[in-house]
Amino acid sequence: MAQSQPLKRIPFEDEDRISKLPDCLLVEILSRIPSTKDAIRTGTLSKRWKHLWTLVSNLVFLHPYETHCRANPDFFSFVDQTLTQRRPLKLHKFKLHSRYNHHLESHIHNWIRYAVSCNVEDLHLTLCGLERRTEFPLDQFVFISSCFTRLTLAGCAFNPNGAISWENLMSLRIWCGNLDEDLIQNVLSGSPVLKTLVLDNCYGYRRLNITSKSVENLVFSGYMHGRISDASDVIEINAPDILSLKIEDDLMLWKLLLLDVSSLVEAGLDYTRRFRHSGTTAEEAKEAEEEMLTGFILNLLHVKHLKIGISCFKVLTRLKAKGFLPPSNLKILNCASSSLYDDNGPKGYILY
Repeated sequence: MAQSQPLKRIPFEDEDRISKLPDCLLVEILSRIPSTKDAIRTGTLSKRWKHLWTLVSNLVFLHPYETHCRANPDFFSFVDQTLTQRRPLKLHKFKLHSRYNHHLESHIHNWIRYAVSCNVEDLHLTLCGLERRTEFPLDQFVFISSCFTRLTLAGCAFNPNGAISWENLMSLRIWCGNLDEDLIQNVLSGSPVLKTLVLDNCYGYRRLNITSKSVENLVFSGYMHGRISDASDVIEINAPDILSLKIEDDLMLWKLLLLDVSSLVEAGLDYTRRFRHSGTTAEEAKEAEEEMLTGFILNLLHVKHLKIGISCFKVLTRLKAKGFLPPSNLKILNCASSSLYDDNGPKGYILY
């Protein structure tokens, strides 16, 4: 990774010009800097900027990449010191990417508690424990905080003791969460204005029953587990009121079935089907891929826009060679120009 270049001090005449800007504008500039560490460093540019970072509404803490195999004590000290020095004002966003071990868990608990005490709207936690199979144990107040409008939980144990209450949550992304059907219903019933739900390589459930009337967008992004896949690995999606569905990433499943998705307006298929069933031949695997994609397409004939990614296109090509005729609503987009593909094949990869 390239080293950060030292910041040059602003000449006096430019410094005077900057000093005439209102605080609100300077704070807005600082809040848009990608990391809080860099925002603090701007204090060396000008006396006018020295303490302005304490007013920022976005805090972003990224564990240094060069210490990716261990928890960096300097990083933890930096975050502790920053939160002590920052004024306790409302937070729009608190983003934390960190490695940790059990000796450092208390620091992260305190950081999350600080963010919630500042009524953070957008909480983004990506936490990687250094001990094997570690998931970060969230405090229970996280599951009943009404300040969240956007929430991303990656590497966190989804362990509410009671009913979830996220009254203002509009977007939720869970990565590698162990979820069962009851827990999913707990999320939905406790999030009355939730519009977007992203399940990113979550596992532990067999039926995804989206009964909430508020959820409009569902992203099913991968399904992974640690055991050998077999014919019993079937996931059902029942979501009669969603308007948008994306199925993407690696599916370690035998089948993924769409039940009721009757309200869909748009859908995207950009997945790779993977499984480790030792008794399956390569030809049987291809047939299962084709059967799954055919089932999706036939269940999505009513959708206005059906977008296909390059991985699914390879399977579609085999289907076409066997006489399958793609419906008129099926398109493959060019990632650069978003132009439609023709019979010569796709020109790029679909972007969502």
